[in-house]
Amino acid sequence: MITPILRDGTTRGTVSTVEQTIARRRAEGGGALIGYLPVGFPTLNESIDAAVALVANGVDIIELGLPYSDPVMDGPVIQAATQQALANGFKLRHGFEAIRAITAQVDAPVLVMTYWNPVVQYGVERFADDLRAAGGAGLITPDLIPDEASDWMAASVRTGLDRVFLAAPSSSDARLVQAIEASRGFVYTVSTMGTTGARAGVDAAARILVERLRAAGCTSACVGLGISTPEQVREILGYADGAIVGSALVKALTDGGVPAVARLALELAAGANEIRPPSSPR
Repeated sequence: MITPILRDGTTRGTVSTVEQTIARRRAEGGGALIGYLPVGFPTLNESIDAAVALVANGVDIIELGLPYSDPVMDGPVIQAATQQALANGFKLRHGFEAIRAITAQVDAPVLVMTYWNPVVQYGVERFADDLRAAGGAGLITPDLIPDEASDWMAASVRTGLDRVFLAAPSSSDARLVQAIEASRGFVYTVSTMGTTGARAGVDAAARILVERLRAAGCTSACVGLGISTPEQVREILGYADGAIVGSALVKALTDGGVPAVARLALELAAGANEIRPPSSPR
């Protein structure tokens, strides 16, 4: 059985499919490739097709973003896409519809990236139940810190859903421990201070942050922000457990539709393979 990040486990005895996927990719000698796309962009059906195409072309875990009117962490590419989705009439129920449609076609875990206010407005317990019923694996919550997450912690433990909290280069050692203990699935390791968006180089701060997380007891750290090329994926997976790509995939969808997303996913997946000898320690 895979050892979860969270030390108290869950009341339902569930095993995290996200953790299973990451452990499998490590054992194979590579690392997990996590792909982000927003629901409802450019249309609901196309966003579903694009997410399915990610998995068909080598992405291991889907990060599905819920459009929100005040996306403080998102860069211009993702902001433009989510604003278009909202203008097209996106509602939270469309997110659950998309998850249900995606998980009916692929086996990859689907994590939802959402700001906290929509969850509160929907109802935390109701959101958790509907996410679980749709086949979702859990939530990535960029603006929710463990100190203020008691309602979500309780709901996720009850439903067996994953909780992915963020660790940043500016986080204190105490904050890192807090993120590790509260997370289930992985710790989202922010590569650089700022918003999402492709960058020519991924900051050395990411490597240092992963080392700090390891020293604090983290067993699963996935790096996001600024990753856009197979070479960057390969570099990240030399020391981390997963690489998260978002803006580059959204731009591909914007410029070339689902076929362009599929092509880029295939290229990125090449960077996630043969990082190190199978099963050797990080």
